[in-house]
Amino acid sequence: MKKALITGASSGIGRELARIFDSLGFELILVARREDRLKALADCLNGTPRIIAMDIGNAENAKKLYELTRNDNVDVLINNAGFGVWGAFTETDLDREIEMLRLDVEAMHVLFKLFLKDFQAKNSGSILNVASAAAFAPGPYMAGYYACKAYVLRLTQAAAFELKEKKSNVKVSALCPGPVATEFNQVAGVNFSVKPLSAKYTAKYAVKQMLKGKTVIIPGNYMKLACAASKIMPSGAALKVTASIQKNKMKKAVRK
Repeated sequence: MKKALITGASSGIGRELARIFDSLGFELILVARREDRLKALADCLNGTPRIIAMDIGNAENAKKLYELTRNDNVDVLINNAGFGVWGAFTETDLDREIEMLRLDVEAMHVLFKLFLKDFQAKNSGSILNVASAAAFAPGPYMAGYYACKAYVLRLTQAAAFELKEKKSNVKVSALCPGPVATEFNQVAGVNFSVKPLSAKYTAKYAVKQMLKGKTVIIPGNYMKLACAASKIMPSGAALKVTASIQKNKMKKAVRK
């Protein structure tokens, strides 16, 4: 039986991914900080997942997670844990931003690299790194988060190219959704200006494309068009558009 390890599995996209892989007959290793939510999720699944309640928000803890699971013959890694920080760059809390960098970039990088080396050695396996449509543009008023997700996307694309050159059977993908109805906006302190996709739809689409070997996965036709437009839009115009979107999010959050 194949096995999938999912970080950030207690809510949102991670939780829906767990349900999908469970329905596909995978054994699951579910990782998140909140043990109570992991147990609640486990009660809803057909299988009996292994639960690991830990904060992987730095390189050392990510390495510990790898050591705990490296002998479990994992076939699929889902690097989903992450959060965002909203606000002008000079006004956001530095310590909170460092936490974001350590989780969104540092921990993701560690798990991606260590599991990819194992997968490459056995010439099989799939990895899904959860990025964002934010990866395609600079992001005033959410600058650190946009930069984090650009790192995730570009790292994944580069690794995918190297694997292709080696004719490896290992597949790596970056999921780049736009707004999704999860706890993300509550944590970041924003409200989306575009109607969000459901976490269930996003997860289902991601798994389908990942299993096909798609490198960059963008759910929803609107976001596909937006990401394509960002590639040809002058950088100055892209900055103004993104800044306007972020300011509008904050206004809605304040009104509520």
